[in-house]
Amino acid sequence: MIVGVPRETKEMENRVGLTPGGAAEIHSRGHEVLVETSAGAGSGFDDEDYCQSGARVVDVAEETWAADMVCKVKEPLPEEYPFFRPDLVLFTYLHLAAERELTRALLESKVTAIAYETVQLDNGELPLLTPMSEVAGRMAVQVGVHFLEKTNGGRGVLLGSVPGVKPGVAVIVGGGVVGLNSAKMAVGLGARVLILDIKARRLRQLDDVFNGRLETVMSNQFNIARAVEAADLLIGAVLLAGARAPTLVTEEMVKSMKPGAVIVDVAIDQGGCVETIDHVTYHGDPTYVRYGVVHYSVGNMPGAVPRTSTLALTNVTLPYALRLADEGFRAACKADSALAQGLNTLGGHVTHAAVARSLGYDHVPVERLL
Repeated sequence: MIVGVPRETKEMENRVGLTPGGAAEIHSRGHEVLVETSAGAGSGFDDEDYCQSGARVVDVAEETWAADMVCKVKEPLPEEYPFFRPDLVLFTYLHLAAERELTRALLESKVTAIAYETVQLDNGELPLLTPMSEVAGRMAVQVGVHFLEKTNGGRGVLLGSVPGVKPGVAVIVGGGVVGLNSAKMAVGLGARVLILDIKARRLRQLDDVFNGRLETVMSNQFNIARAVEAADLLIGAVLLAGARAPTLVTEEMVKSMKPGAVIVDVAIDQGGCVETIDHVTYHGDPTYVRYGVVHYSVGNMPGAVPRTSTLALTNVTLPYALRLADEGFRAACKADSALAQGLNTLGGHVTHAAVARSLGYDHVPVERLL
């Protein structure tokens, strides 16, 4: 198989879909790897690193997209849609529930699209999403602390405070991987931390993990409203695998927040869980102010720390990429139910139920098409 690795085109996205070590592993199995020039530069991997791994560095994106399988990090942008074709296997983050135009392009071109974020184990774990959720969760507090500074538009609160002064309040909506990692950072700074989730079992787990150093709250509209009003930093950490994120924080709740409070909505990749966050921002201009509250809605947060993110991501994607290359996508998906759940489009059909529901398409089960 020929595996292509194009340079990412999203604004300030410095991750790369395959490390030189990953390229060497794929090459050692007898496959050819094509890497667009400078694709790994933002993550600290130069073209010579890839050449030494056995990959071939090519000058234009078109050559990498002509491969049998393309490994990326972020969803393709409109300028990449002309590269789509029926015999292409695309392996990347897609977040199609919030990407209607991309979904239409994939369907019209009959691309076989496998989304990292919907590869799901029998226990519900999302192994290819987890490392980036860990990064984004930790970054959410780091970013929030930065924008809480008065000089950066915030209310001038030091989240962990100092002796004799009450700490700032960090509210985390969602107790999954993002929420857990946000809580680790916020508790470590000394903030007062409230975390909300709809599952009592998860709240018990979080209480055990943090041994009473944060407050667990059952997630419902009443409790969310009270928590949001108290927040200095609000983190949206909600995920429904493959589906559009539910709007849990309403416009009225945002209006109740303190002037200069900060919202970081990590769920923006799936449409966002805060009503006043209605568009994606970028690292070059990451925030806007609405009702006196600083809103941060960057859709590729881990792209700001590409060295860490690329290594963490490819640690988990490489075994799946190897299987796809060695066996072909049909055999690989038949043999691995987790990988089969990663299939979002195949042969012009939507094959993931949550994506289909979110966008109003008919759902065609993967098993019927493999």
